[in-house]
Amino acid sequence: MPFVEINSRMVEATVVPGQKMFSQRGAMLAYKGDVTFTPNIQGGQGGLASMIGRRVAGEATPLMTVEGSGTVMFGHGGHHIQVINLTGDTLYVEADRLLAFDGTLQQGTMFMGSQGGVMGMVRGQVTGQGLFTTTLKGHGAVAVMAHGGVIELPVTPGRTIHVDPQAYVAHHGDVRNKLSTALGWRDMVGRGSGEAFQLELSGSGAVYVQASEEKL
Repeated sequence: MPFVEINSRMVEATVVPGQKMFSQRGAMLAYKGDVTFTPNIQGGQGGLASMIGRRVAGEATPLMTVEGSGTVMFGHGGHHIQVINLTGDTLYVEADRLLAFDGTLQQGTMFMGSQGGVMGMVRGQVTGQGLFTTTLKGHGAVAVMAHGGVIELPVTPGRTIHVDPQAYVAHHGDVRNKLSTALGWRDMVGRGSGEAFQLELSGSGAVYVQASEEKL
């Protein structure tokens, strides 16, 4: 179910009979047609086991099931919106950044410590995003939120990309991540606390970076 970008902070989705989509509660701005919005007690596609995993992980964000026939406009908090189209791969994204996504996508939770070992766990503590992240897998569209707009950076074999953990939004593909430390310009001008943390991403895929270090 593709999203049409109305502007940088609003998207429109077409809802058709027999196809569900999920949205963050409070994200509906307006709609046309015969569309229903129902609180989703299972937290999206993936069933009860997936829901329990997310709640234990603190990765559960209240969702609405959107069904019917019509069009729905989504937006939330005036945040910038980035539409990501998945073609069978997996998107890794913090749950609170999800605005809306296709019901055909399988939702789950991944322990970040499994990517990068101990460094993956440290990343969660440093960024305040937790040790778990939400995954969306399959074919479909996802609308995610960010501060100040988003840029997509391709991750290619042999080319490591370094991202400020606070600016990280999401990534997809066969991408590995780990946390590294380096003395940066913030330390030189007195804004840092002694060490600058960087998120290293390598492999094949893409990473999405926001133009701000603010949290949602």
